[in-house]
Formats: sequence, structure tokens, C-alpha cells
Amino acid sequence: MSKTPSTRWLPGFLALGVTWGASFLFIKWSLLTLSPLGVAFMRGAIGGATLLLYCALTRTKLPNKWREWGHIAFVALLLNAIPGYLFAVGETHVSSVMAGLLNATTPLMTVLVITVGFREQRININQAIGVVIGFFGIVLVTGALTGLSSSSWHGVLELLGATLCYGISFPYSRRYVNVLDYPPRSLAASQVFCSAILLAPFALVSGVTSAPWSAKPIWGILILGALGTGFAYIWNFRNVRLAGSLIASTVTYITPVVATILGIWLLNENFKVTQVLGGICVLLSGALVQKRIRLIRIS
Repeated sequence: MSKTPSTRWLPGFLALGVTWGASFLFIKWSLLTLSPLGVAFMRGAIGGATLLLYCALTRTKLPNKWREWGHIAFVALLLNAIPGYLFAVGETHVSSVMAGLLNATTPLMTVLVITVGFREQRININQAIGVVIGFFGIVLVTGALTGLSSSSWHGVLELLGATLCYGISFPYSRRYVNVLDYPPRSLAASQVFCSAILLAPFALVSGVTSAPWSAKPIWGILILGALGTGFAYIWNFRNVRLAGSLIASTVTYITPVVATILGIWLLNENFKVTQVLGGICVLLSGALVQKRIRLIRIS
């Protein structure tokens, strides 16, 4: 029996949630051989090549104007290149579990950036409550109340810096890139490959490896690049088409759960009850700032 149209999006949705959630494990594996800069560059190069091949096979037109490439390059810098590096270097200081949980602060960062720098949207009372709950969740996830080592503080700040970049890139992309008259896969391929180009000079100067290659880092970077930074974009655009942007964006509620399970299971990482509570607060914050739920009725 064929799937009904109402459920066709579900396999791709689950695949995307698992893939993005597992990315934090694959970053850890990749770091066994690659430097943080090497992880960021290689995932962009592999992901970009994957998407460009897909565009070639589907005969998809790429952007052809310098102005368009300028906007795409800026989004690639903030959505791929800088966060790719910050997540990798952050995971040299903290666990993949914490990285996955802090990644869920992206909606919080987005609404803060929109409120400050993009006046298309005004923050309401429920979103303000979400912001407060989100910061409380960050405190619980990181264990800031019980004290963090200097190294862990560095990792937390690097990870929050990455989600802040996401928060800036999403409204900018919506204003200047999503409006361009190209298929989503064309924009995704251009953006991801552009991130590799931006990082290439730094990778050539400093190198990309810090240890000999072995099986785990090879598999880690291949999966992280081809799936987590390549096909994941295709799945995401497909989910938006089939299920709508509201349902498609709820994948952010799956990724921290997957990251936590894999971090404990395959990396033997420590896990605290306060991190569960903090993660719940962060997810609740995301639901509030994205207007999925409301605690106070607004007339």
C-alpha cells in the first residue's frame, strides 16, 4: 500500500532528525584526526560536492550574478563556516551531549537577533517568557551554578557563539537569499560549497589534520559531510514542501535527544539530571519564541 500524501514527509523528517542529531557524534569522531578547522572545511567540501553533484544530475541552475553570490557567501559564513568551526572547537572542550543540547538554543538566538536587528517582528509576552526560560535552561545544561572549568567555559561560549551565528543568518537569509529565483537545492549547494571556499585559504595555511587517519574519523567526516551537511539540506527542503515549514522546523526537537542518546551510548559521556531539565527548558523556550505554544493568551 502506498503512503498517503499526509505521511510522505515522515521518513525524511525522521532521517533528518537522526542525521543532524548524530552530527555531534561524528564531529567527535572526526576530531580524532582532523583539527577543528579541518572538520569545518572538510564537511563543507564534502557536503558541497555532494549537493553540486545532485544539482548536476538534476540539471539544476546555479546562481549567476555577483550580487547574489555576495549574499550567499555571507550566509555561508554565518550558517556554515564559522559555526562549523565553533562547534568543532567547542567539542574539544565539552561533551557532544552538551553540544547537542546547546544547539537547541538556535530559536532563542534567532528571536533575539530579529528583535534587535530585524524589525519585521516584535517580541510578545510569550516570547519574552521563552527568552527567560531559555537562559535558565542554558544555566542548567552547562552546570554554570555548580561551577565550570576554564576549558568548559570556553566550550560553552564557542557553542553559543555558533548558535548566535545561526540566529543572525536565518533572518538575513530570509530577507536576501530565500527570495532569489532559484530552486532550494541550488541555493543550498551554492551556500555549502561557498563555505568550503571561504575556509580553504585557512586550511591550506594551517593544515587540516592533527593525528594519523583511522576508521572512525574517516567514517565520521564522510557521514558528517555527505549526509549531515549535504543530503540533510535536500531532506529539509523536501520536508518543507510536503509538510510545511511549521512541521519541518520541529526537527530541532529531535536532534538534542538523538545527540544525548548517542553521546551516552557510543562515547560514554557523563549525563546529569540537571541537563535533562535544562534541555527541556531550552526546548520549551524554542516552542515559545517560535509561537508554537503560548502560556499567556494575547488578545
